[in-house]
Amino acid sequence: MKPDDPPHTFDLNPAWMLDLIRDSASVIERLKYQLPEIDALCRKIADQLLAGNKILTAGNGGSAAAALHLAEELTGKYNRSDRRALPGICLAADTTAITCIANDWDFASVFSRQIEAYCRPGDVLVVFSSSGNSENLVRACETMKRFGGLSLALLGRDGGRVHQVADLSLVVNSNRTASIQETHDVILHLILEYIERVV
Repeated sequence: MKPDDPPHTFDLNPAWMLDLIRDSASVIERLKYQLPEIDALCRKIADQLLAGNKILTAGNGGSAAAALHLAEELTGKYNRSDRRALPGICLAADTTAITCIANDWDFASVFSRQIEAYCRPGDVLVVFSSSGNSENLVRACETMKRFGGLSLALLGRDGGRVHQVADLSLVVNSNRTASIQETHDVILHLILEYIERVV
């Protein structure tokens, strides 16, 4: 851009933004057809917390942020400050563990190795993935099963390989990563709302 060029101007309501907003809204709206699946996820998590077990979470990239969000709301609070702290550990949060395991073994082992350390029978792993094809999440679900835990998955697209190995999964009906992740956030908040109504 030359010094005498006029500043770039943007349409205040660009059509592409409206299209993306409508897409996200329609994907979230379709959750009403998956209420039984959402309820089943909520019940599994709440039942295991009430039984004294812990929740492990995992994801990659933006989905790691969702995993961290769920864990911190459990140990902190969502709405209720009068409830007890609940055990939630995000396996994507410890950079020293992740880089140690990735360096000494491989990136596909970064979650499964931590599960070997933390998992006890009855614990629950909640994974987030827009594709469902991350090898580290596939191994994580398989390792939970081996150690007597449950694996629950929030996925997108066709559910990928994680859908085949998780004990229970909910697949968001979209191929757009942003809409899948935004919808996972809505489900995450429904899970937390449910938990705080029963603990």
